[in-house]
Amino acid sequence: MNLDFTTLDTLRTHHPAWRLLRSDHAPLVASFLHRVFVAPNVRVMAAADLAEALEDELYAIRLQLGSTTFPKRAADYLNDWATPDKGWLRKFYKTGTDEAQFDLTPATEKAIAWLVQLSERQFVGTESRLLTLFDLLRQMSEGSEADPAKRLAELHKRRAEIDDQIVRIEAGDVFLLDDTAVKDRFQQFMQGARELLTDFREVEYNFRQLDRRVRERIALWTGSKGELLEAIMGERDAISDSDQGKSFRAFWDFLLSSRRQEELTDLLEKVLTLPAVADMKPDTRTRRVHYDWMEAGEHTQRTVAQLSQQLRRFLDDQAWLENRRIMDILQGIESKSLALRTLPNKAWPPTGSVMEMDEFSAGIELAMERPLFTPAIKPVIASLNLQAGDEDVDAGALFDQIVVDKAQLARHIRHALQSRSQINLSELVKLMPLRQGLAELVAYLQLGCESFRSTVDEDSPETIYWKVVSASGESLTRSARMPRVIFLR
Repeated sequence: MNLDFTTLDTLRTHHPAWRLLRSDHAPLVASFLHRVFVAPNVRVMAAADLAEALEDELYAIRLQLGSTTFPKRAADYLNDWATPDKGWLRKFYKTGTDEAQFDLTPATEKAIAWLVQLSERQFVGTESRLLTLFDLLRQMSEGSEADPAKRLAELHKRRAEIDDQIVRIEAGDVFLLDDTAVKDRFQQFMQGARELLTDFREVEYNFRQLDRRVRERIALWTGSKGELLEAIMGERDAISDSDQGKSFRAFWDFLLSSRRQEELTDLLEKVLTLPAVADMKPDTRTRRVHYDWMEAGEHTQRTVAQLSQQLRRFLDDQAWLENRRIMDILQGIESKSLALRTLPNKAWPPTGSVMEMDEFSAGIELAMERPLFTPAIKPVIASLNLQAGDEDVDAGALFDQIVVDKAQLARHIRHALQSRSQINLSELVKLMPLRQGLAELVAYLQLGCESFRSTVDEDSPETIYWKVVSASGESLTRSARMPRVIFLR
């Protein structure tokens, strides 16, 4: 990419990663999404669970910086981060469910990876990178050599080196890597493992963009089925036959081999027990990094499966419609034929037309046959002066409104859950009596569905009481009998 002024200015304005780095909320967004998605390698999270985690994060920040910091609800922040203007999260719905799901976008993961690299490293290895570069050059040189003699000469040279190593080891001269070399190579391995997980999300994003284009084309297609399938399969083959698609298939086939999985597990177990690696205190998830690769690759495979399912559903619907139309035509022909068979002998053969078929002809529409443009009629609005009426109407009912402060109720729930893991709605009402009656009770139920984790025990009904004041000033007690509602931390 050419880093000229126009390109960089366009990226600064439109690229989600750059917009994230420029945002005033960048510390909150990057730290929260890294902790929830990147660090544990979580690909998809339900909206309720993600909102609860963000609500806890906001609560801790408000205790530190003040109650006015980040005043909106967690769900509002998540929906804002998933808008096209931001593009930091992807909000979608799984097939067969009505609960929203969230996932990171590749741009957000790139921004977080760049922020991780800003921290100073106590040890920067260069030897392993140089050896990796040499090994890559050797693989490209040998893999592109078409002369059999040169290939054989190179293989004989490598066999001689291996024989020399065998002789030295048999003589007791065993070469071992020192601690610095081990740390250098392990650091290079961890960096490559993290970059591989990041690349998986971008590969999945490319397949998802293809799936979106296919859905849009199916929804708006008006031509023949063959032309549509030809266009869709052309795009699908272009992705599969691209360099990225071929590389992904080769990686997936390599990783699905049980022998390779066992080899990776044994190597990781052996390397992590080395003293030099143990001193670096690697992440505990390093031991199962190859399973994280498989989980990330499985998400990509599911995206491809959704594309195939969409195509099959389209074909099934089109085939059903065409078969129904053919059957209607055949039934019409049979009914008319049976009607002709029941005619008396004196009326046979029938007179007139028995069956009609549309004649093949070209539809010609001349230019002068088109109607001329007719301007729209503009309505005439009369300017009348409004006059005040003489009706005496009490306008007090317009101002008699009840507004329930959901934010205050949410604070009541969080405050009650600080000292316990769960609380019943009846206990919460006893601690914080209802001031606005049934409307406030309904607001508690709505918060249990939207902002907090809750469960309903249908087998244990309970009665909730509250005080109201009648129009005459008399204090009355109201009650509502309902299943037990439990708020969970």
